[in-house]
Amino acid sequence: MTLDHVWRQIEQLLATATERVVLVAPFIKKEVFQAVLDAVPADVDEITCVTRWSVPEVAAGVSDPEIAELAQNDGRATIRLCHNLHAKLYVADGRCLVGSANLTGKATGRVPAPNIEILVEADTAHPEVQRVLAALEANTVPGTVELAEQIREQASLMRDDEDSPVVVVPGHGEQPARWLPETRNPDRLYRVYNGRHRHVGSDVLIGVLRDLAHLDIGPGLNEQAFGAEVLARLRAMPELHALTAAGRMSLADAQEELLAEGDLSAEQAKRAVETIAAWLHYFDDVHFVATGPWEIRQGKELA
Repeated sequence: MTLDHVWRQIEQLLATATERVVLVAPFIKKEVFQAVLDAVPADVDEITCVTRWSVPEVAAGVSDPEIAELAQNDGRATIRLCHNLHAKLYVADGRCLVGSANLTGKATGRVPAPNIEILVEADTAHPEVQRVLAALEANTVPGTVELAEQIREQASLMRDDEDSPVVVVPGHGEQPARWLPETRNPDRLYRVYNGRHRHVGSDVLIGVLRDLAHLDIGPGLNEQAFGAEVLARLRAMPELHALTAAGRMSLADAQEELLAEGDLSAEQAKRAVETIAAWLHYFDDVHFVATGPWEIRQGKELA
C-alpha cells in the first residue's frame, strides 16, 4: 500500500463521476482542493463542497477559505459551510467513500509523514449517508469569496495575537483555559463578526476577536440568530449558574466567587463581573436592582 493510498481512493472515485460530486470535509487545503477539482471529469457540472471555516482553525493553518476562489474559477463548484461538521464523505453519483480523511495533504498522503486514515466505500443510498446529506442540506450557509476574505483577515489578526485562544485540533494544541468576556462593548461583536470593523481600534478589535473565537459561532447568521447563540453560551457559563437557576444573581457574590478561584485580582474580578453584566443587559432580558449589593434579575423591570 502506498503512502498516498487515501488520495488514490478519492481520485479513482471522482474519475467515475458522470453527474454530480459531493465533497464533505471539515478541513480542506487549497492545494488538495485544486487536485480534487482536476480529478473530476470535465463533463460533471455539479460539484458541491461542504466544509467549515473557523477563524481559530484558519489561523492555525488547518483549513484554507481560499478554496472559495478556486471554486469560483472552476465554475462548477459551490462551497457550503456547516459549523458543527465532523463527517468526511466523498460522493460520486451512486458511490461514495466514508471515513476519517479530510482534504489535506497529511490526511490524503500527498505530503511526507501522512496521517493514518481510512476511507471505506459505500452506496450513496445507504440510510446513514442519506441522513448526513439531508442534515447538511438543511444546515449550511454559502461559503462566498467575500466571506473567505473576511475569515482570512480575522485569522491573520488572531495569528499575530499572542493571547489568542488555543485551537483544540489533534496535533495543534491543548484544551484552552476558561473564558470570561473581554470586550466591554458587546454591541461591537456582531459588527466584527460581519467584518465591519474599520472604525474599531486595533487593541479593542483583538479583544473582540478573542471573544468571538471563544464563542465559536458559525458564520453567516443574521443579527437575531447571532444574539441567540451568544446568549446560549452566556447562560452556560458556570459563573451565571445562580442567574440561570434562580432568576437572580448578586453581582457582589459573583465577584467574590471569581476572586476565590485565585486567578484574578480584586480589580480584575470586578471588571469581569461588570463586563458579564453588560453582555447580559445587551443580549438578554434582564434588569438591575439595588438590594444592598446590586442584583441582576431575569425579566423586564417593572414600572
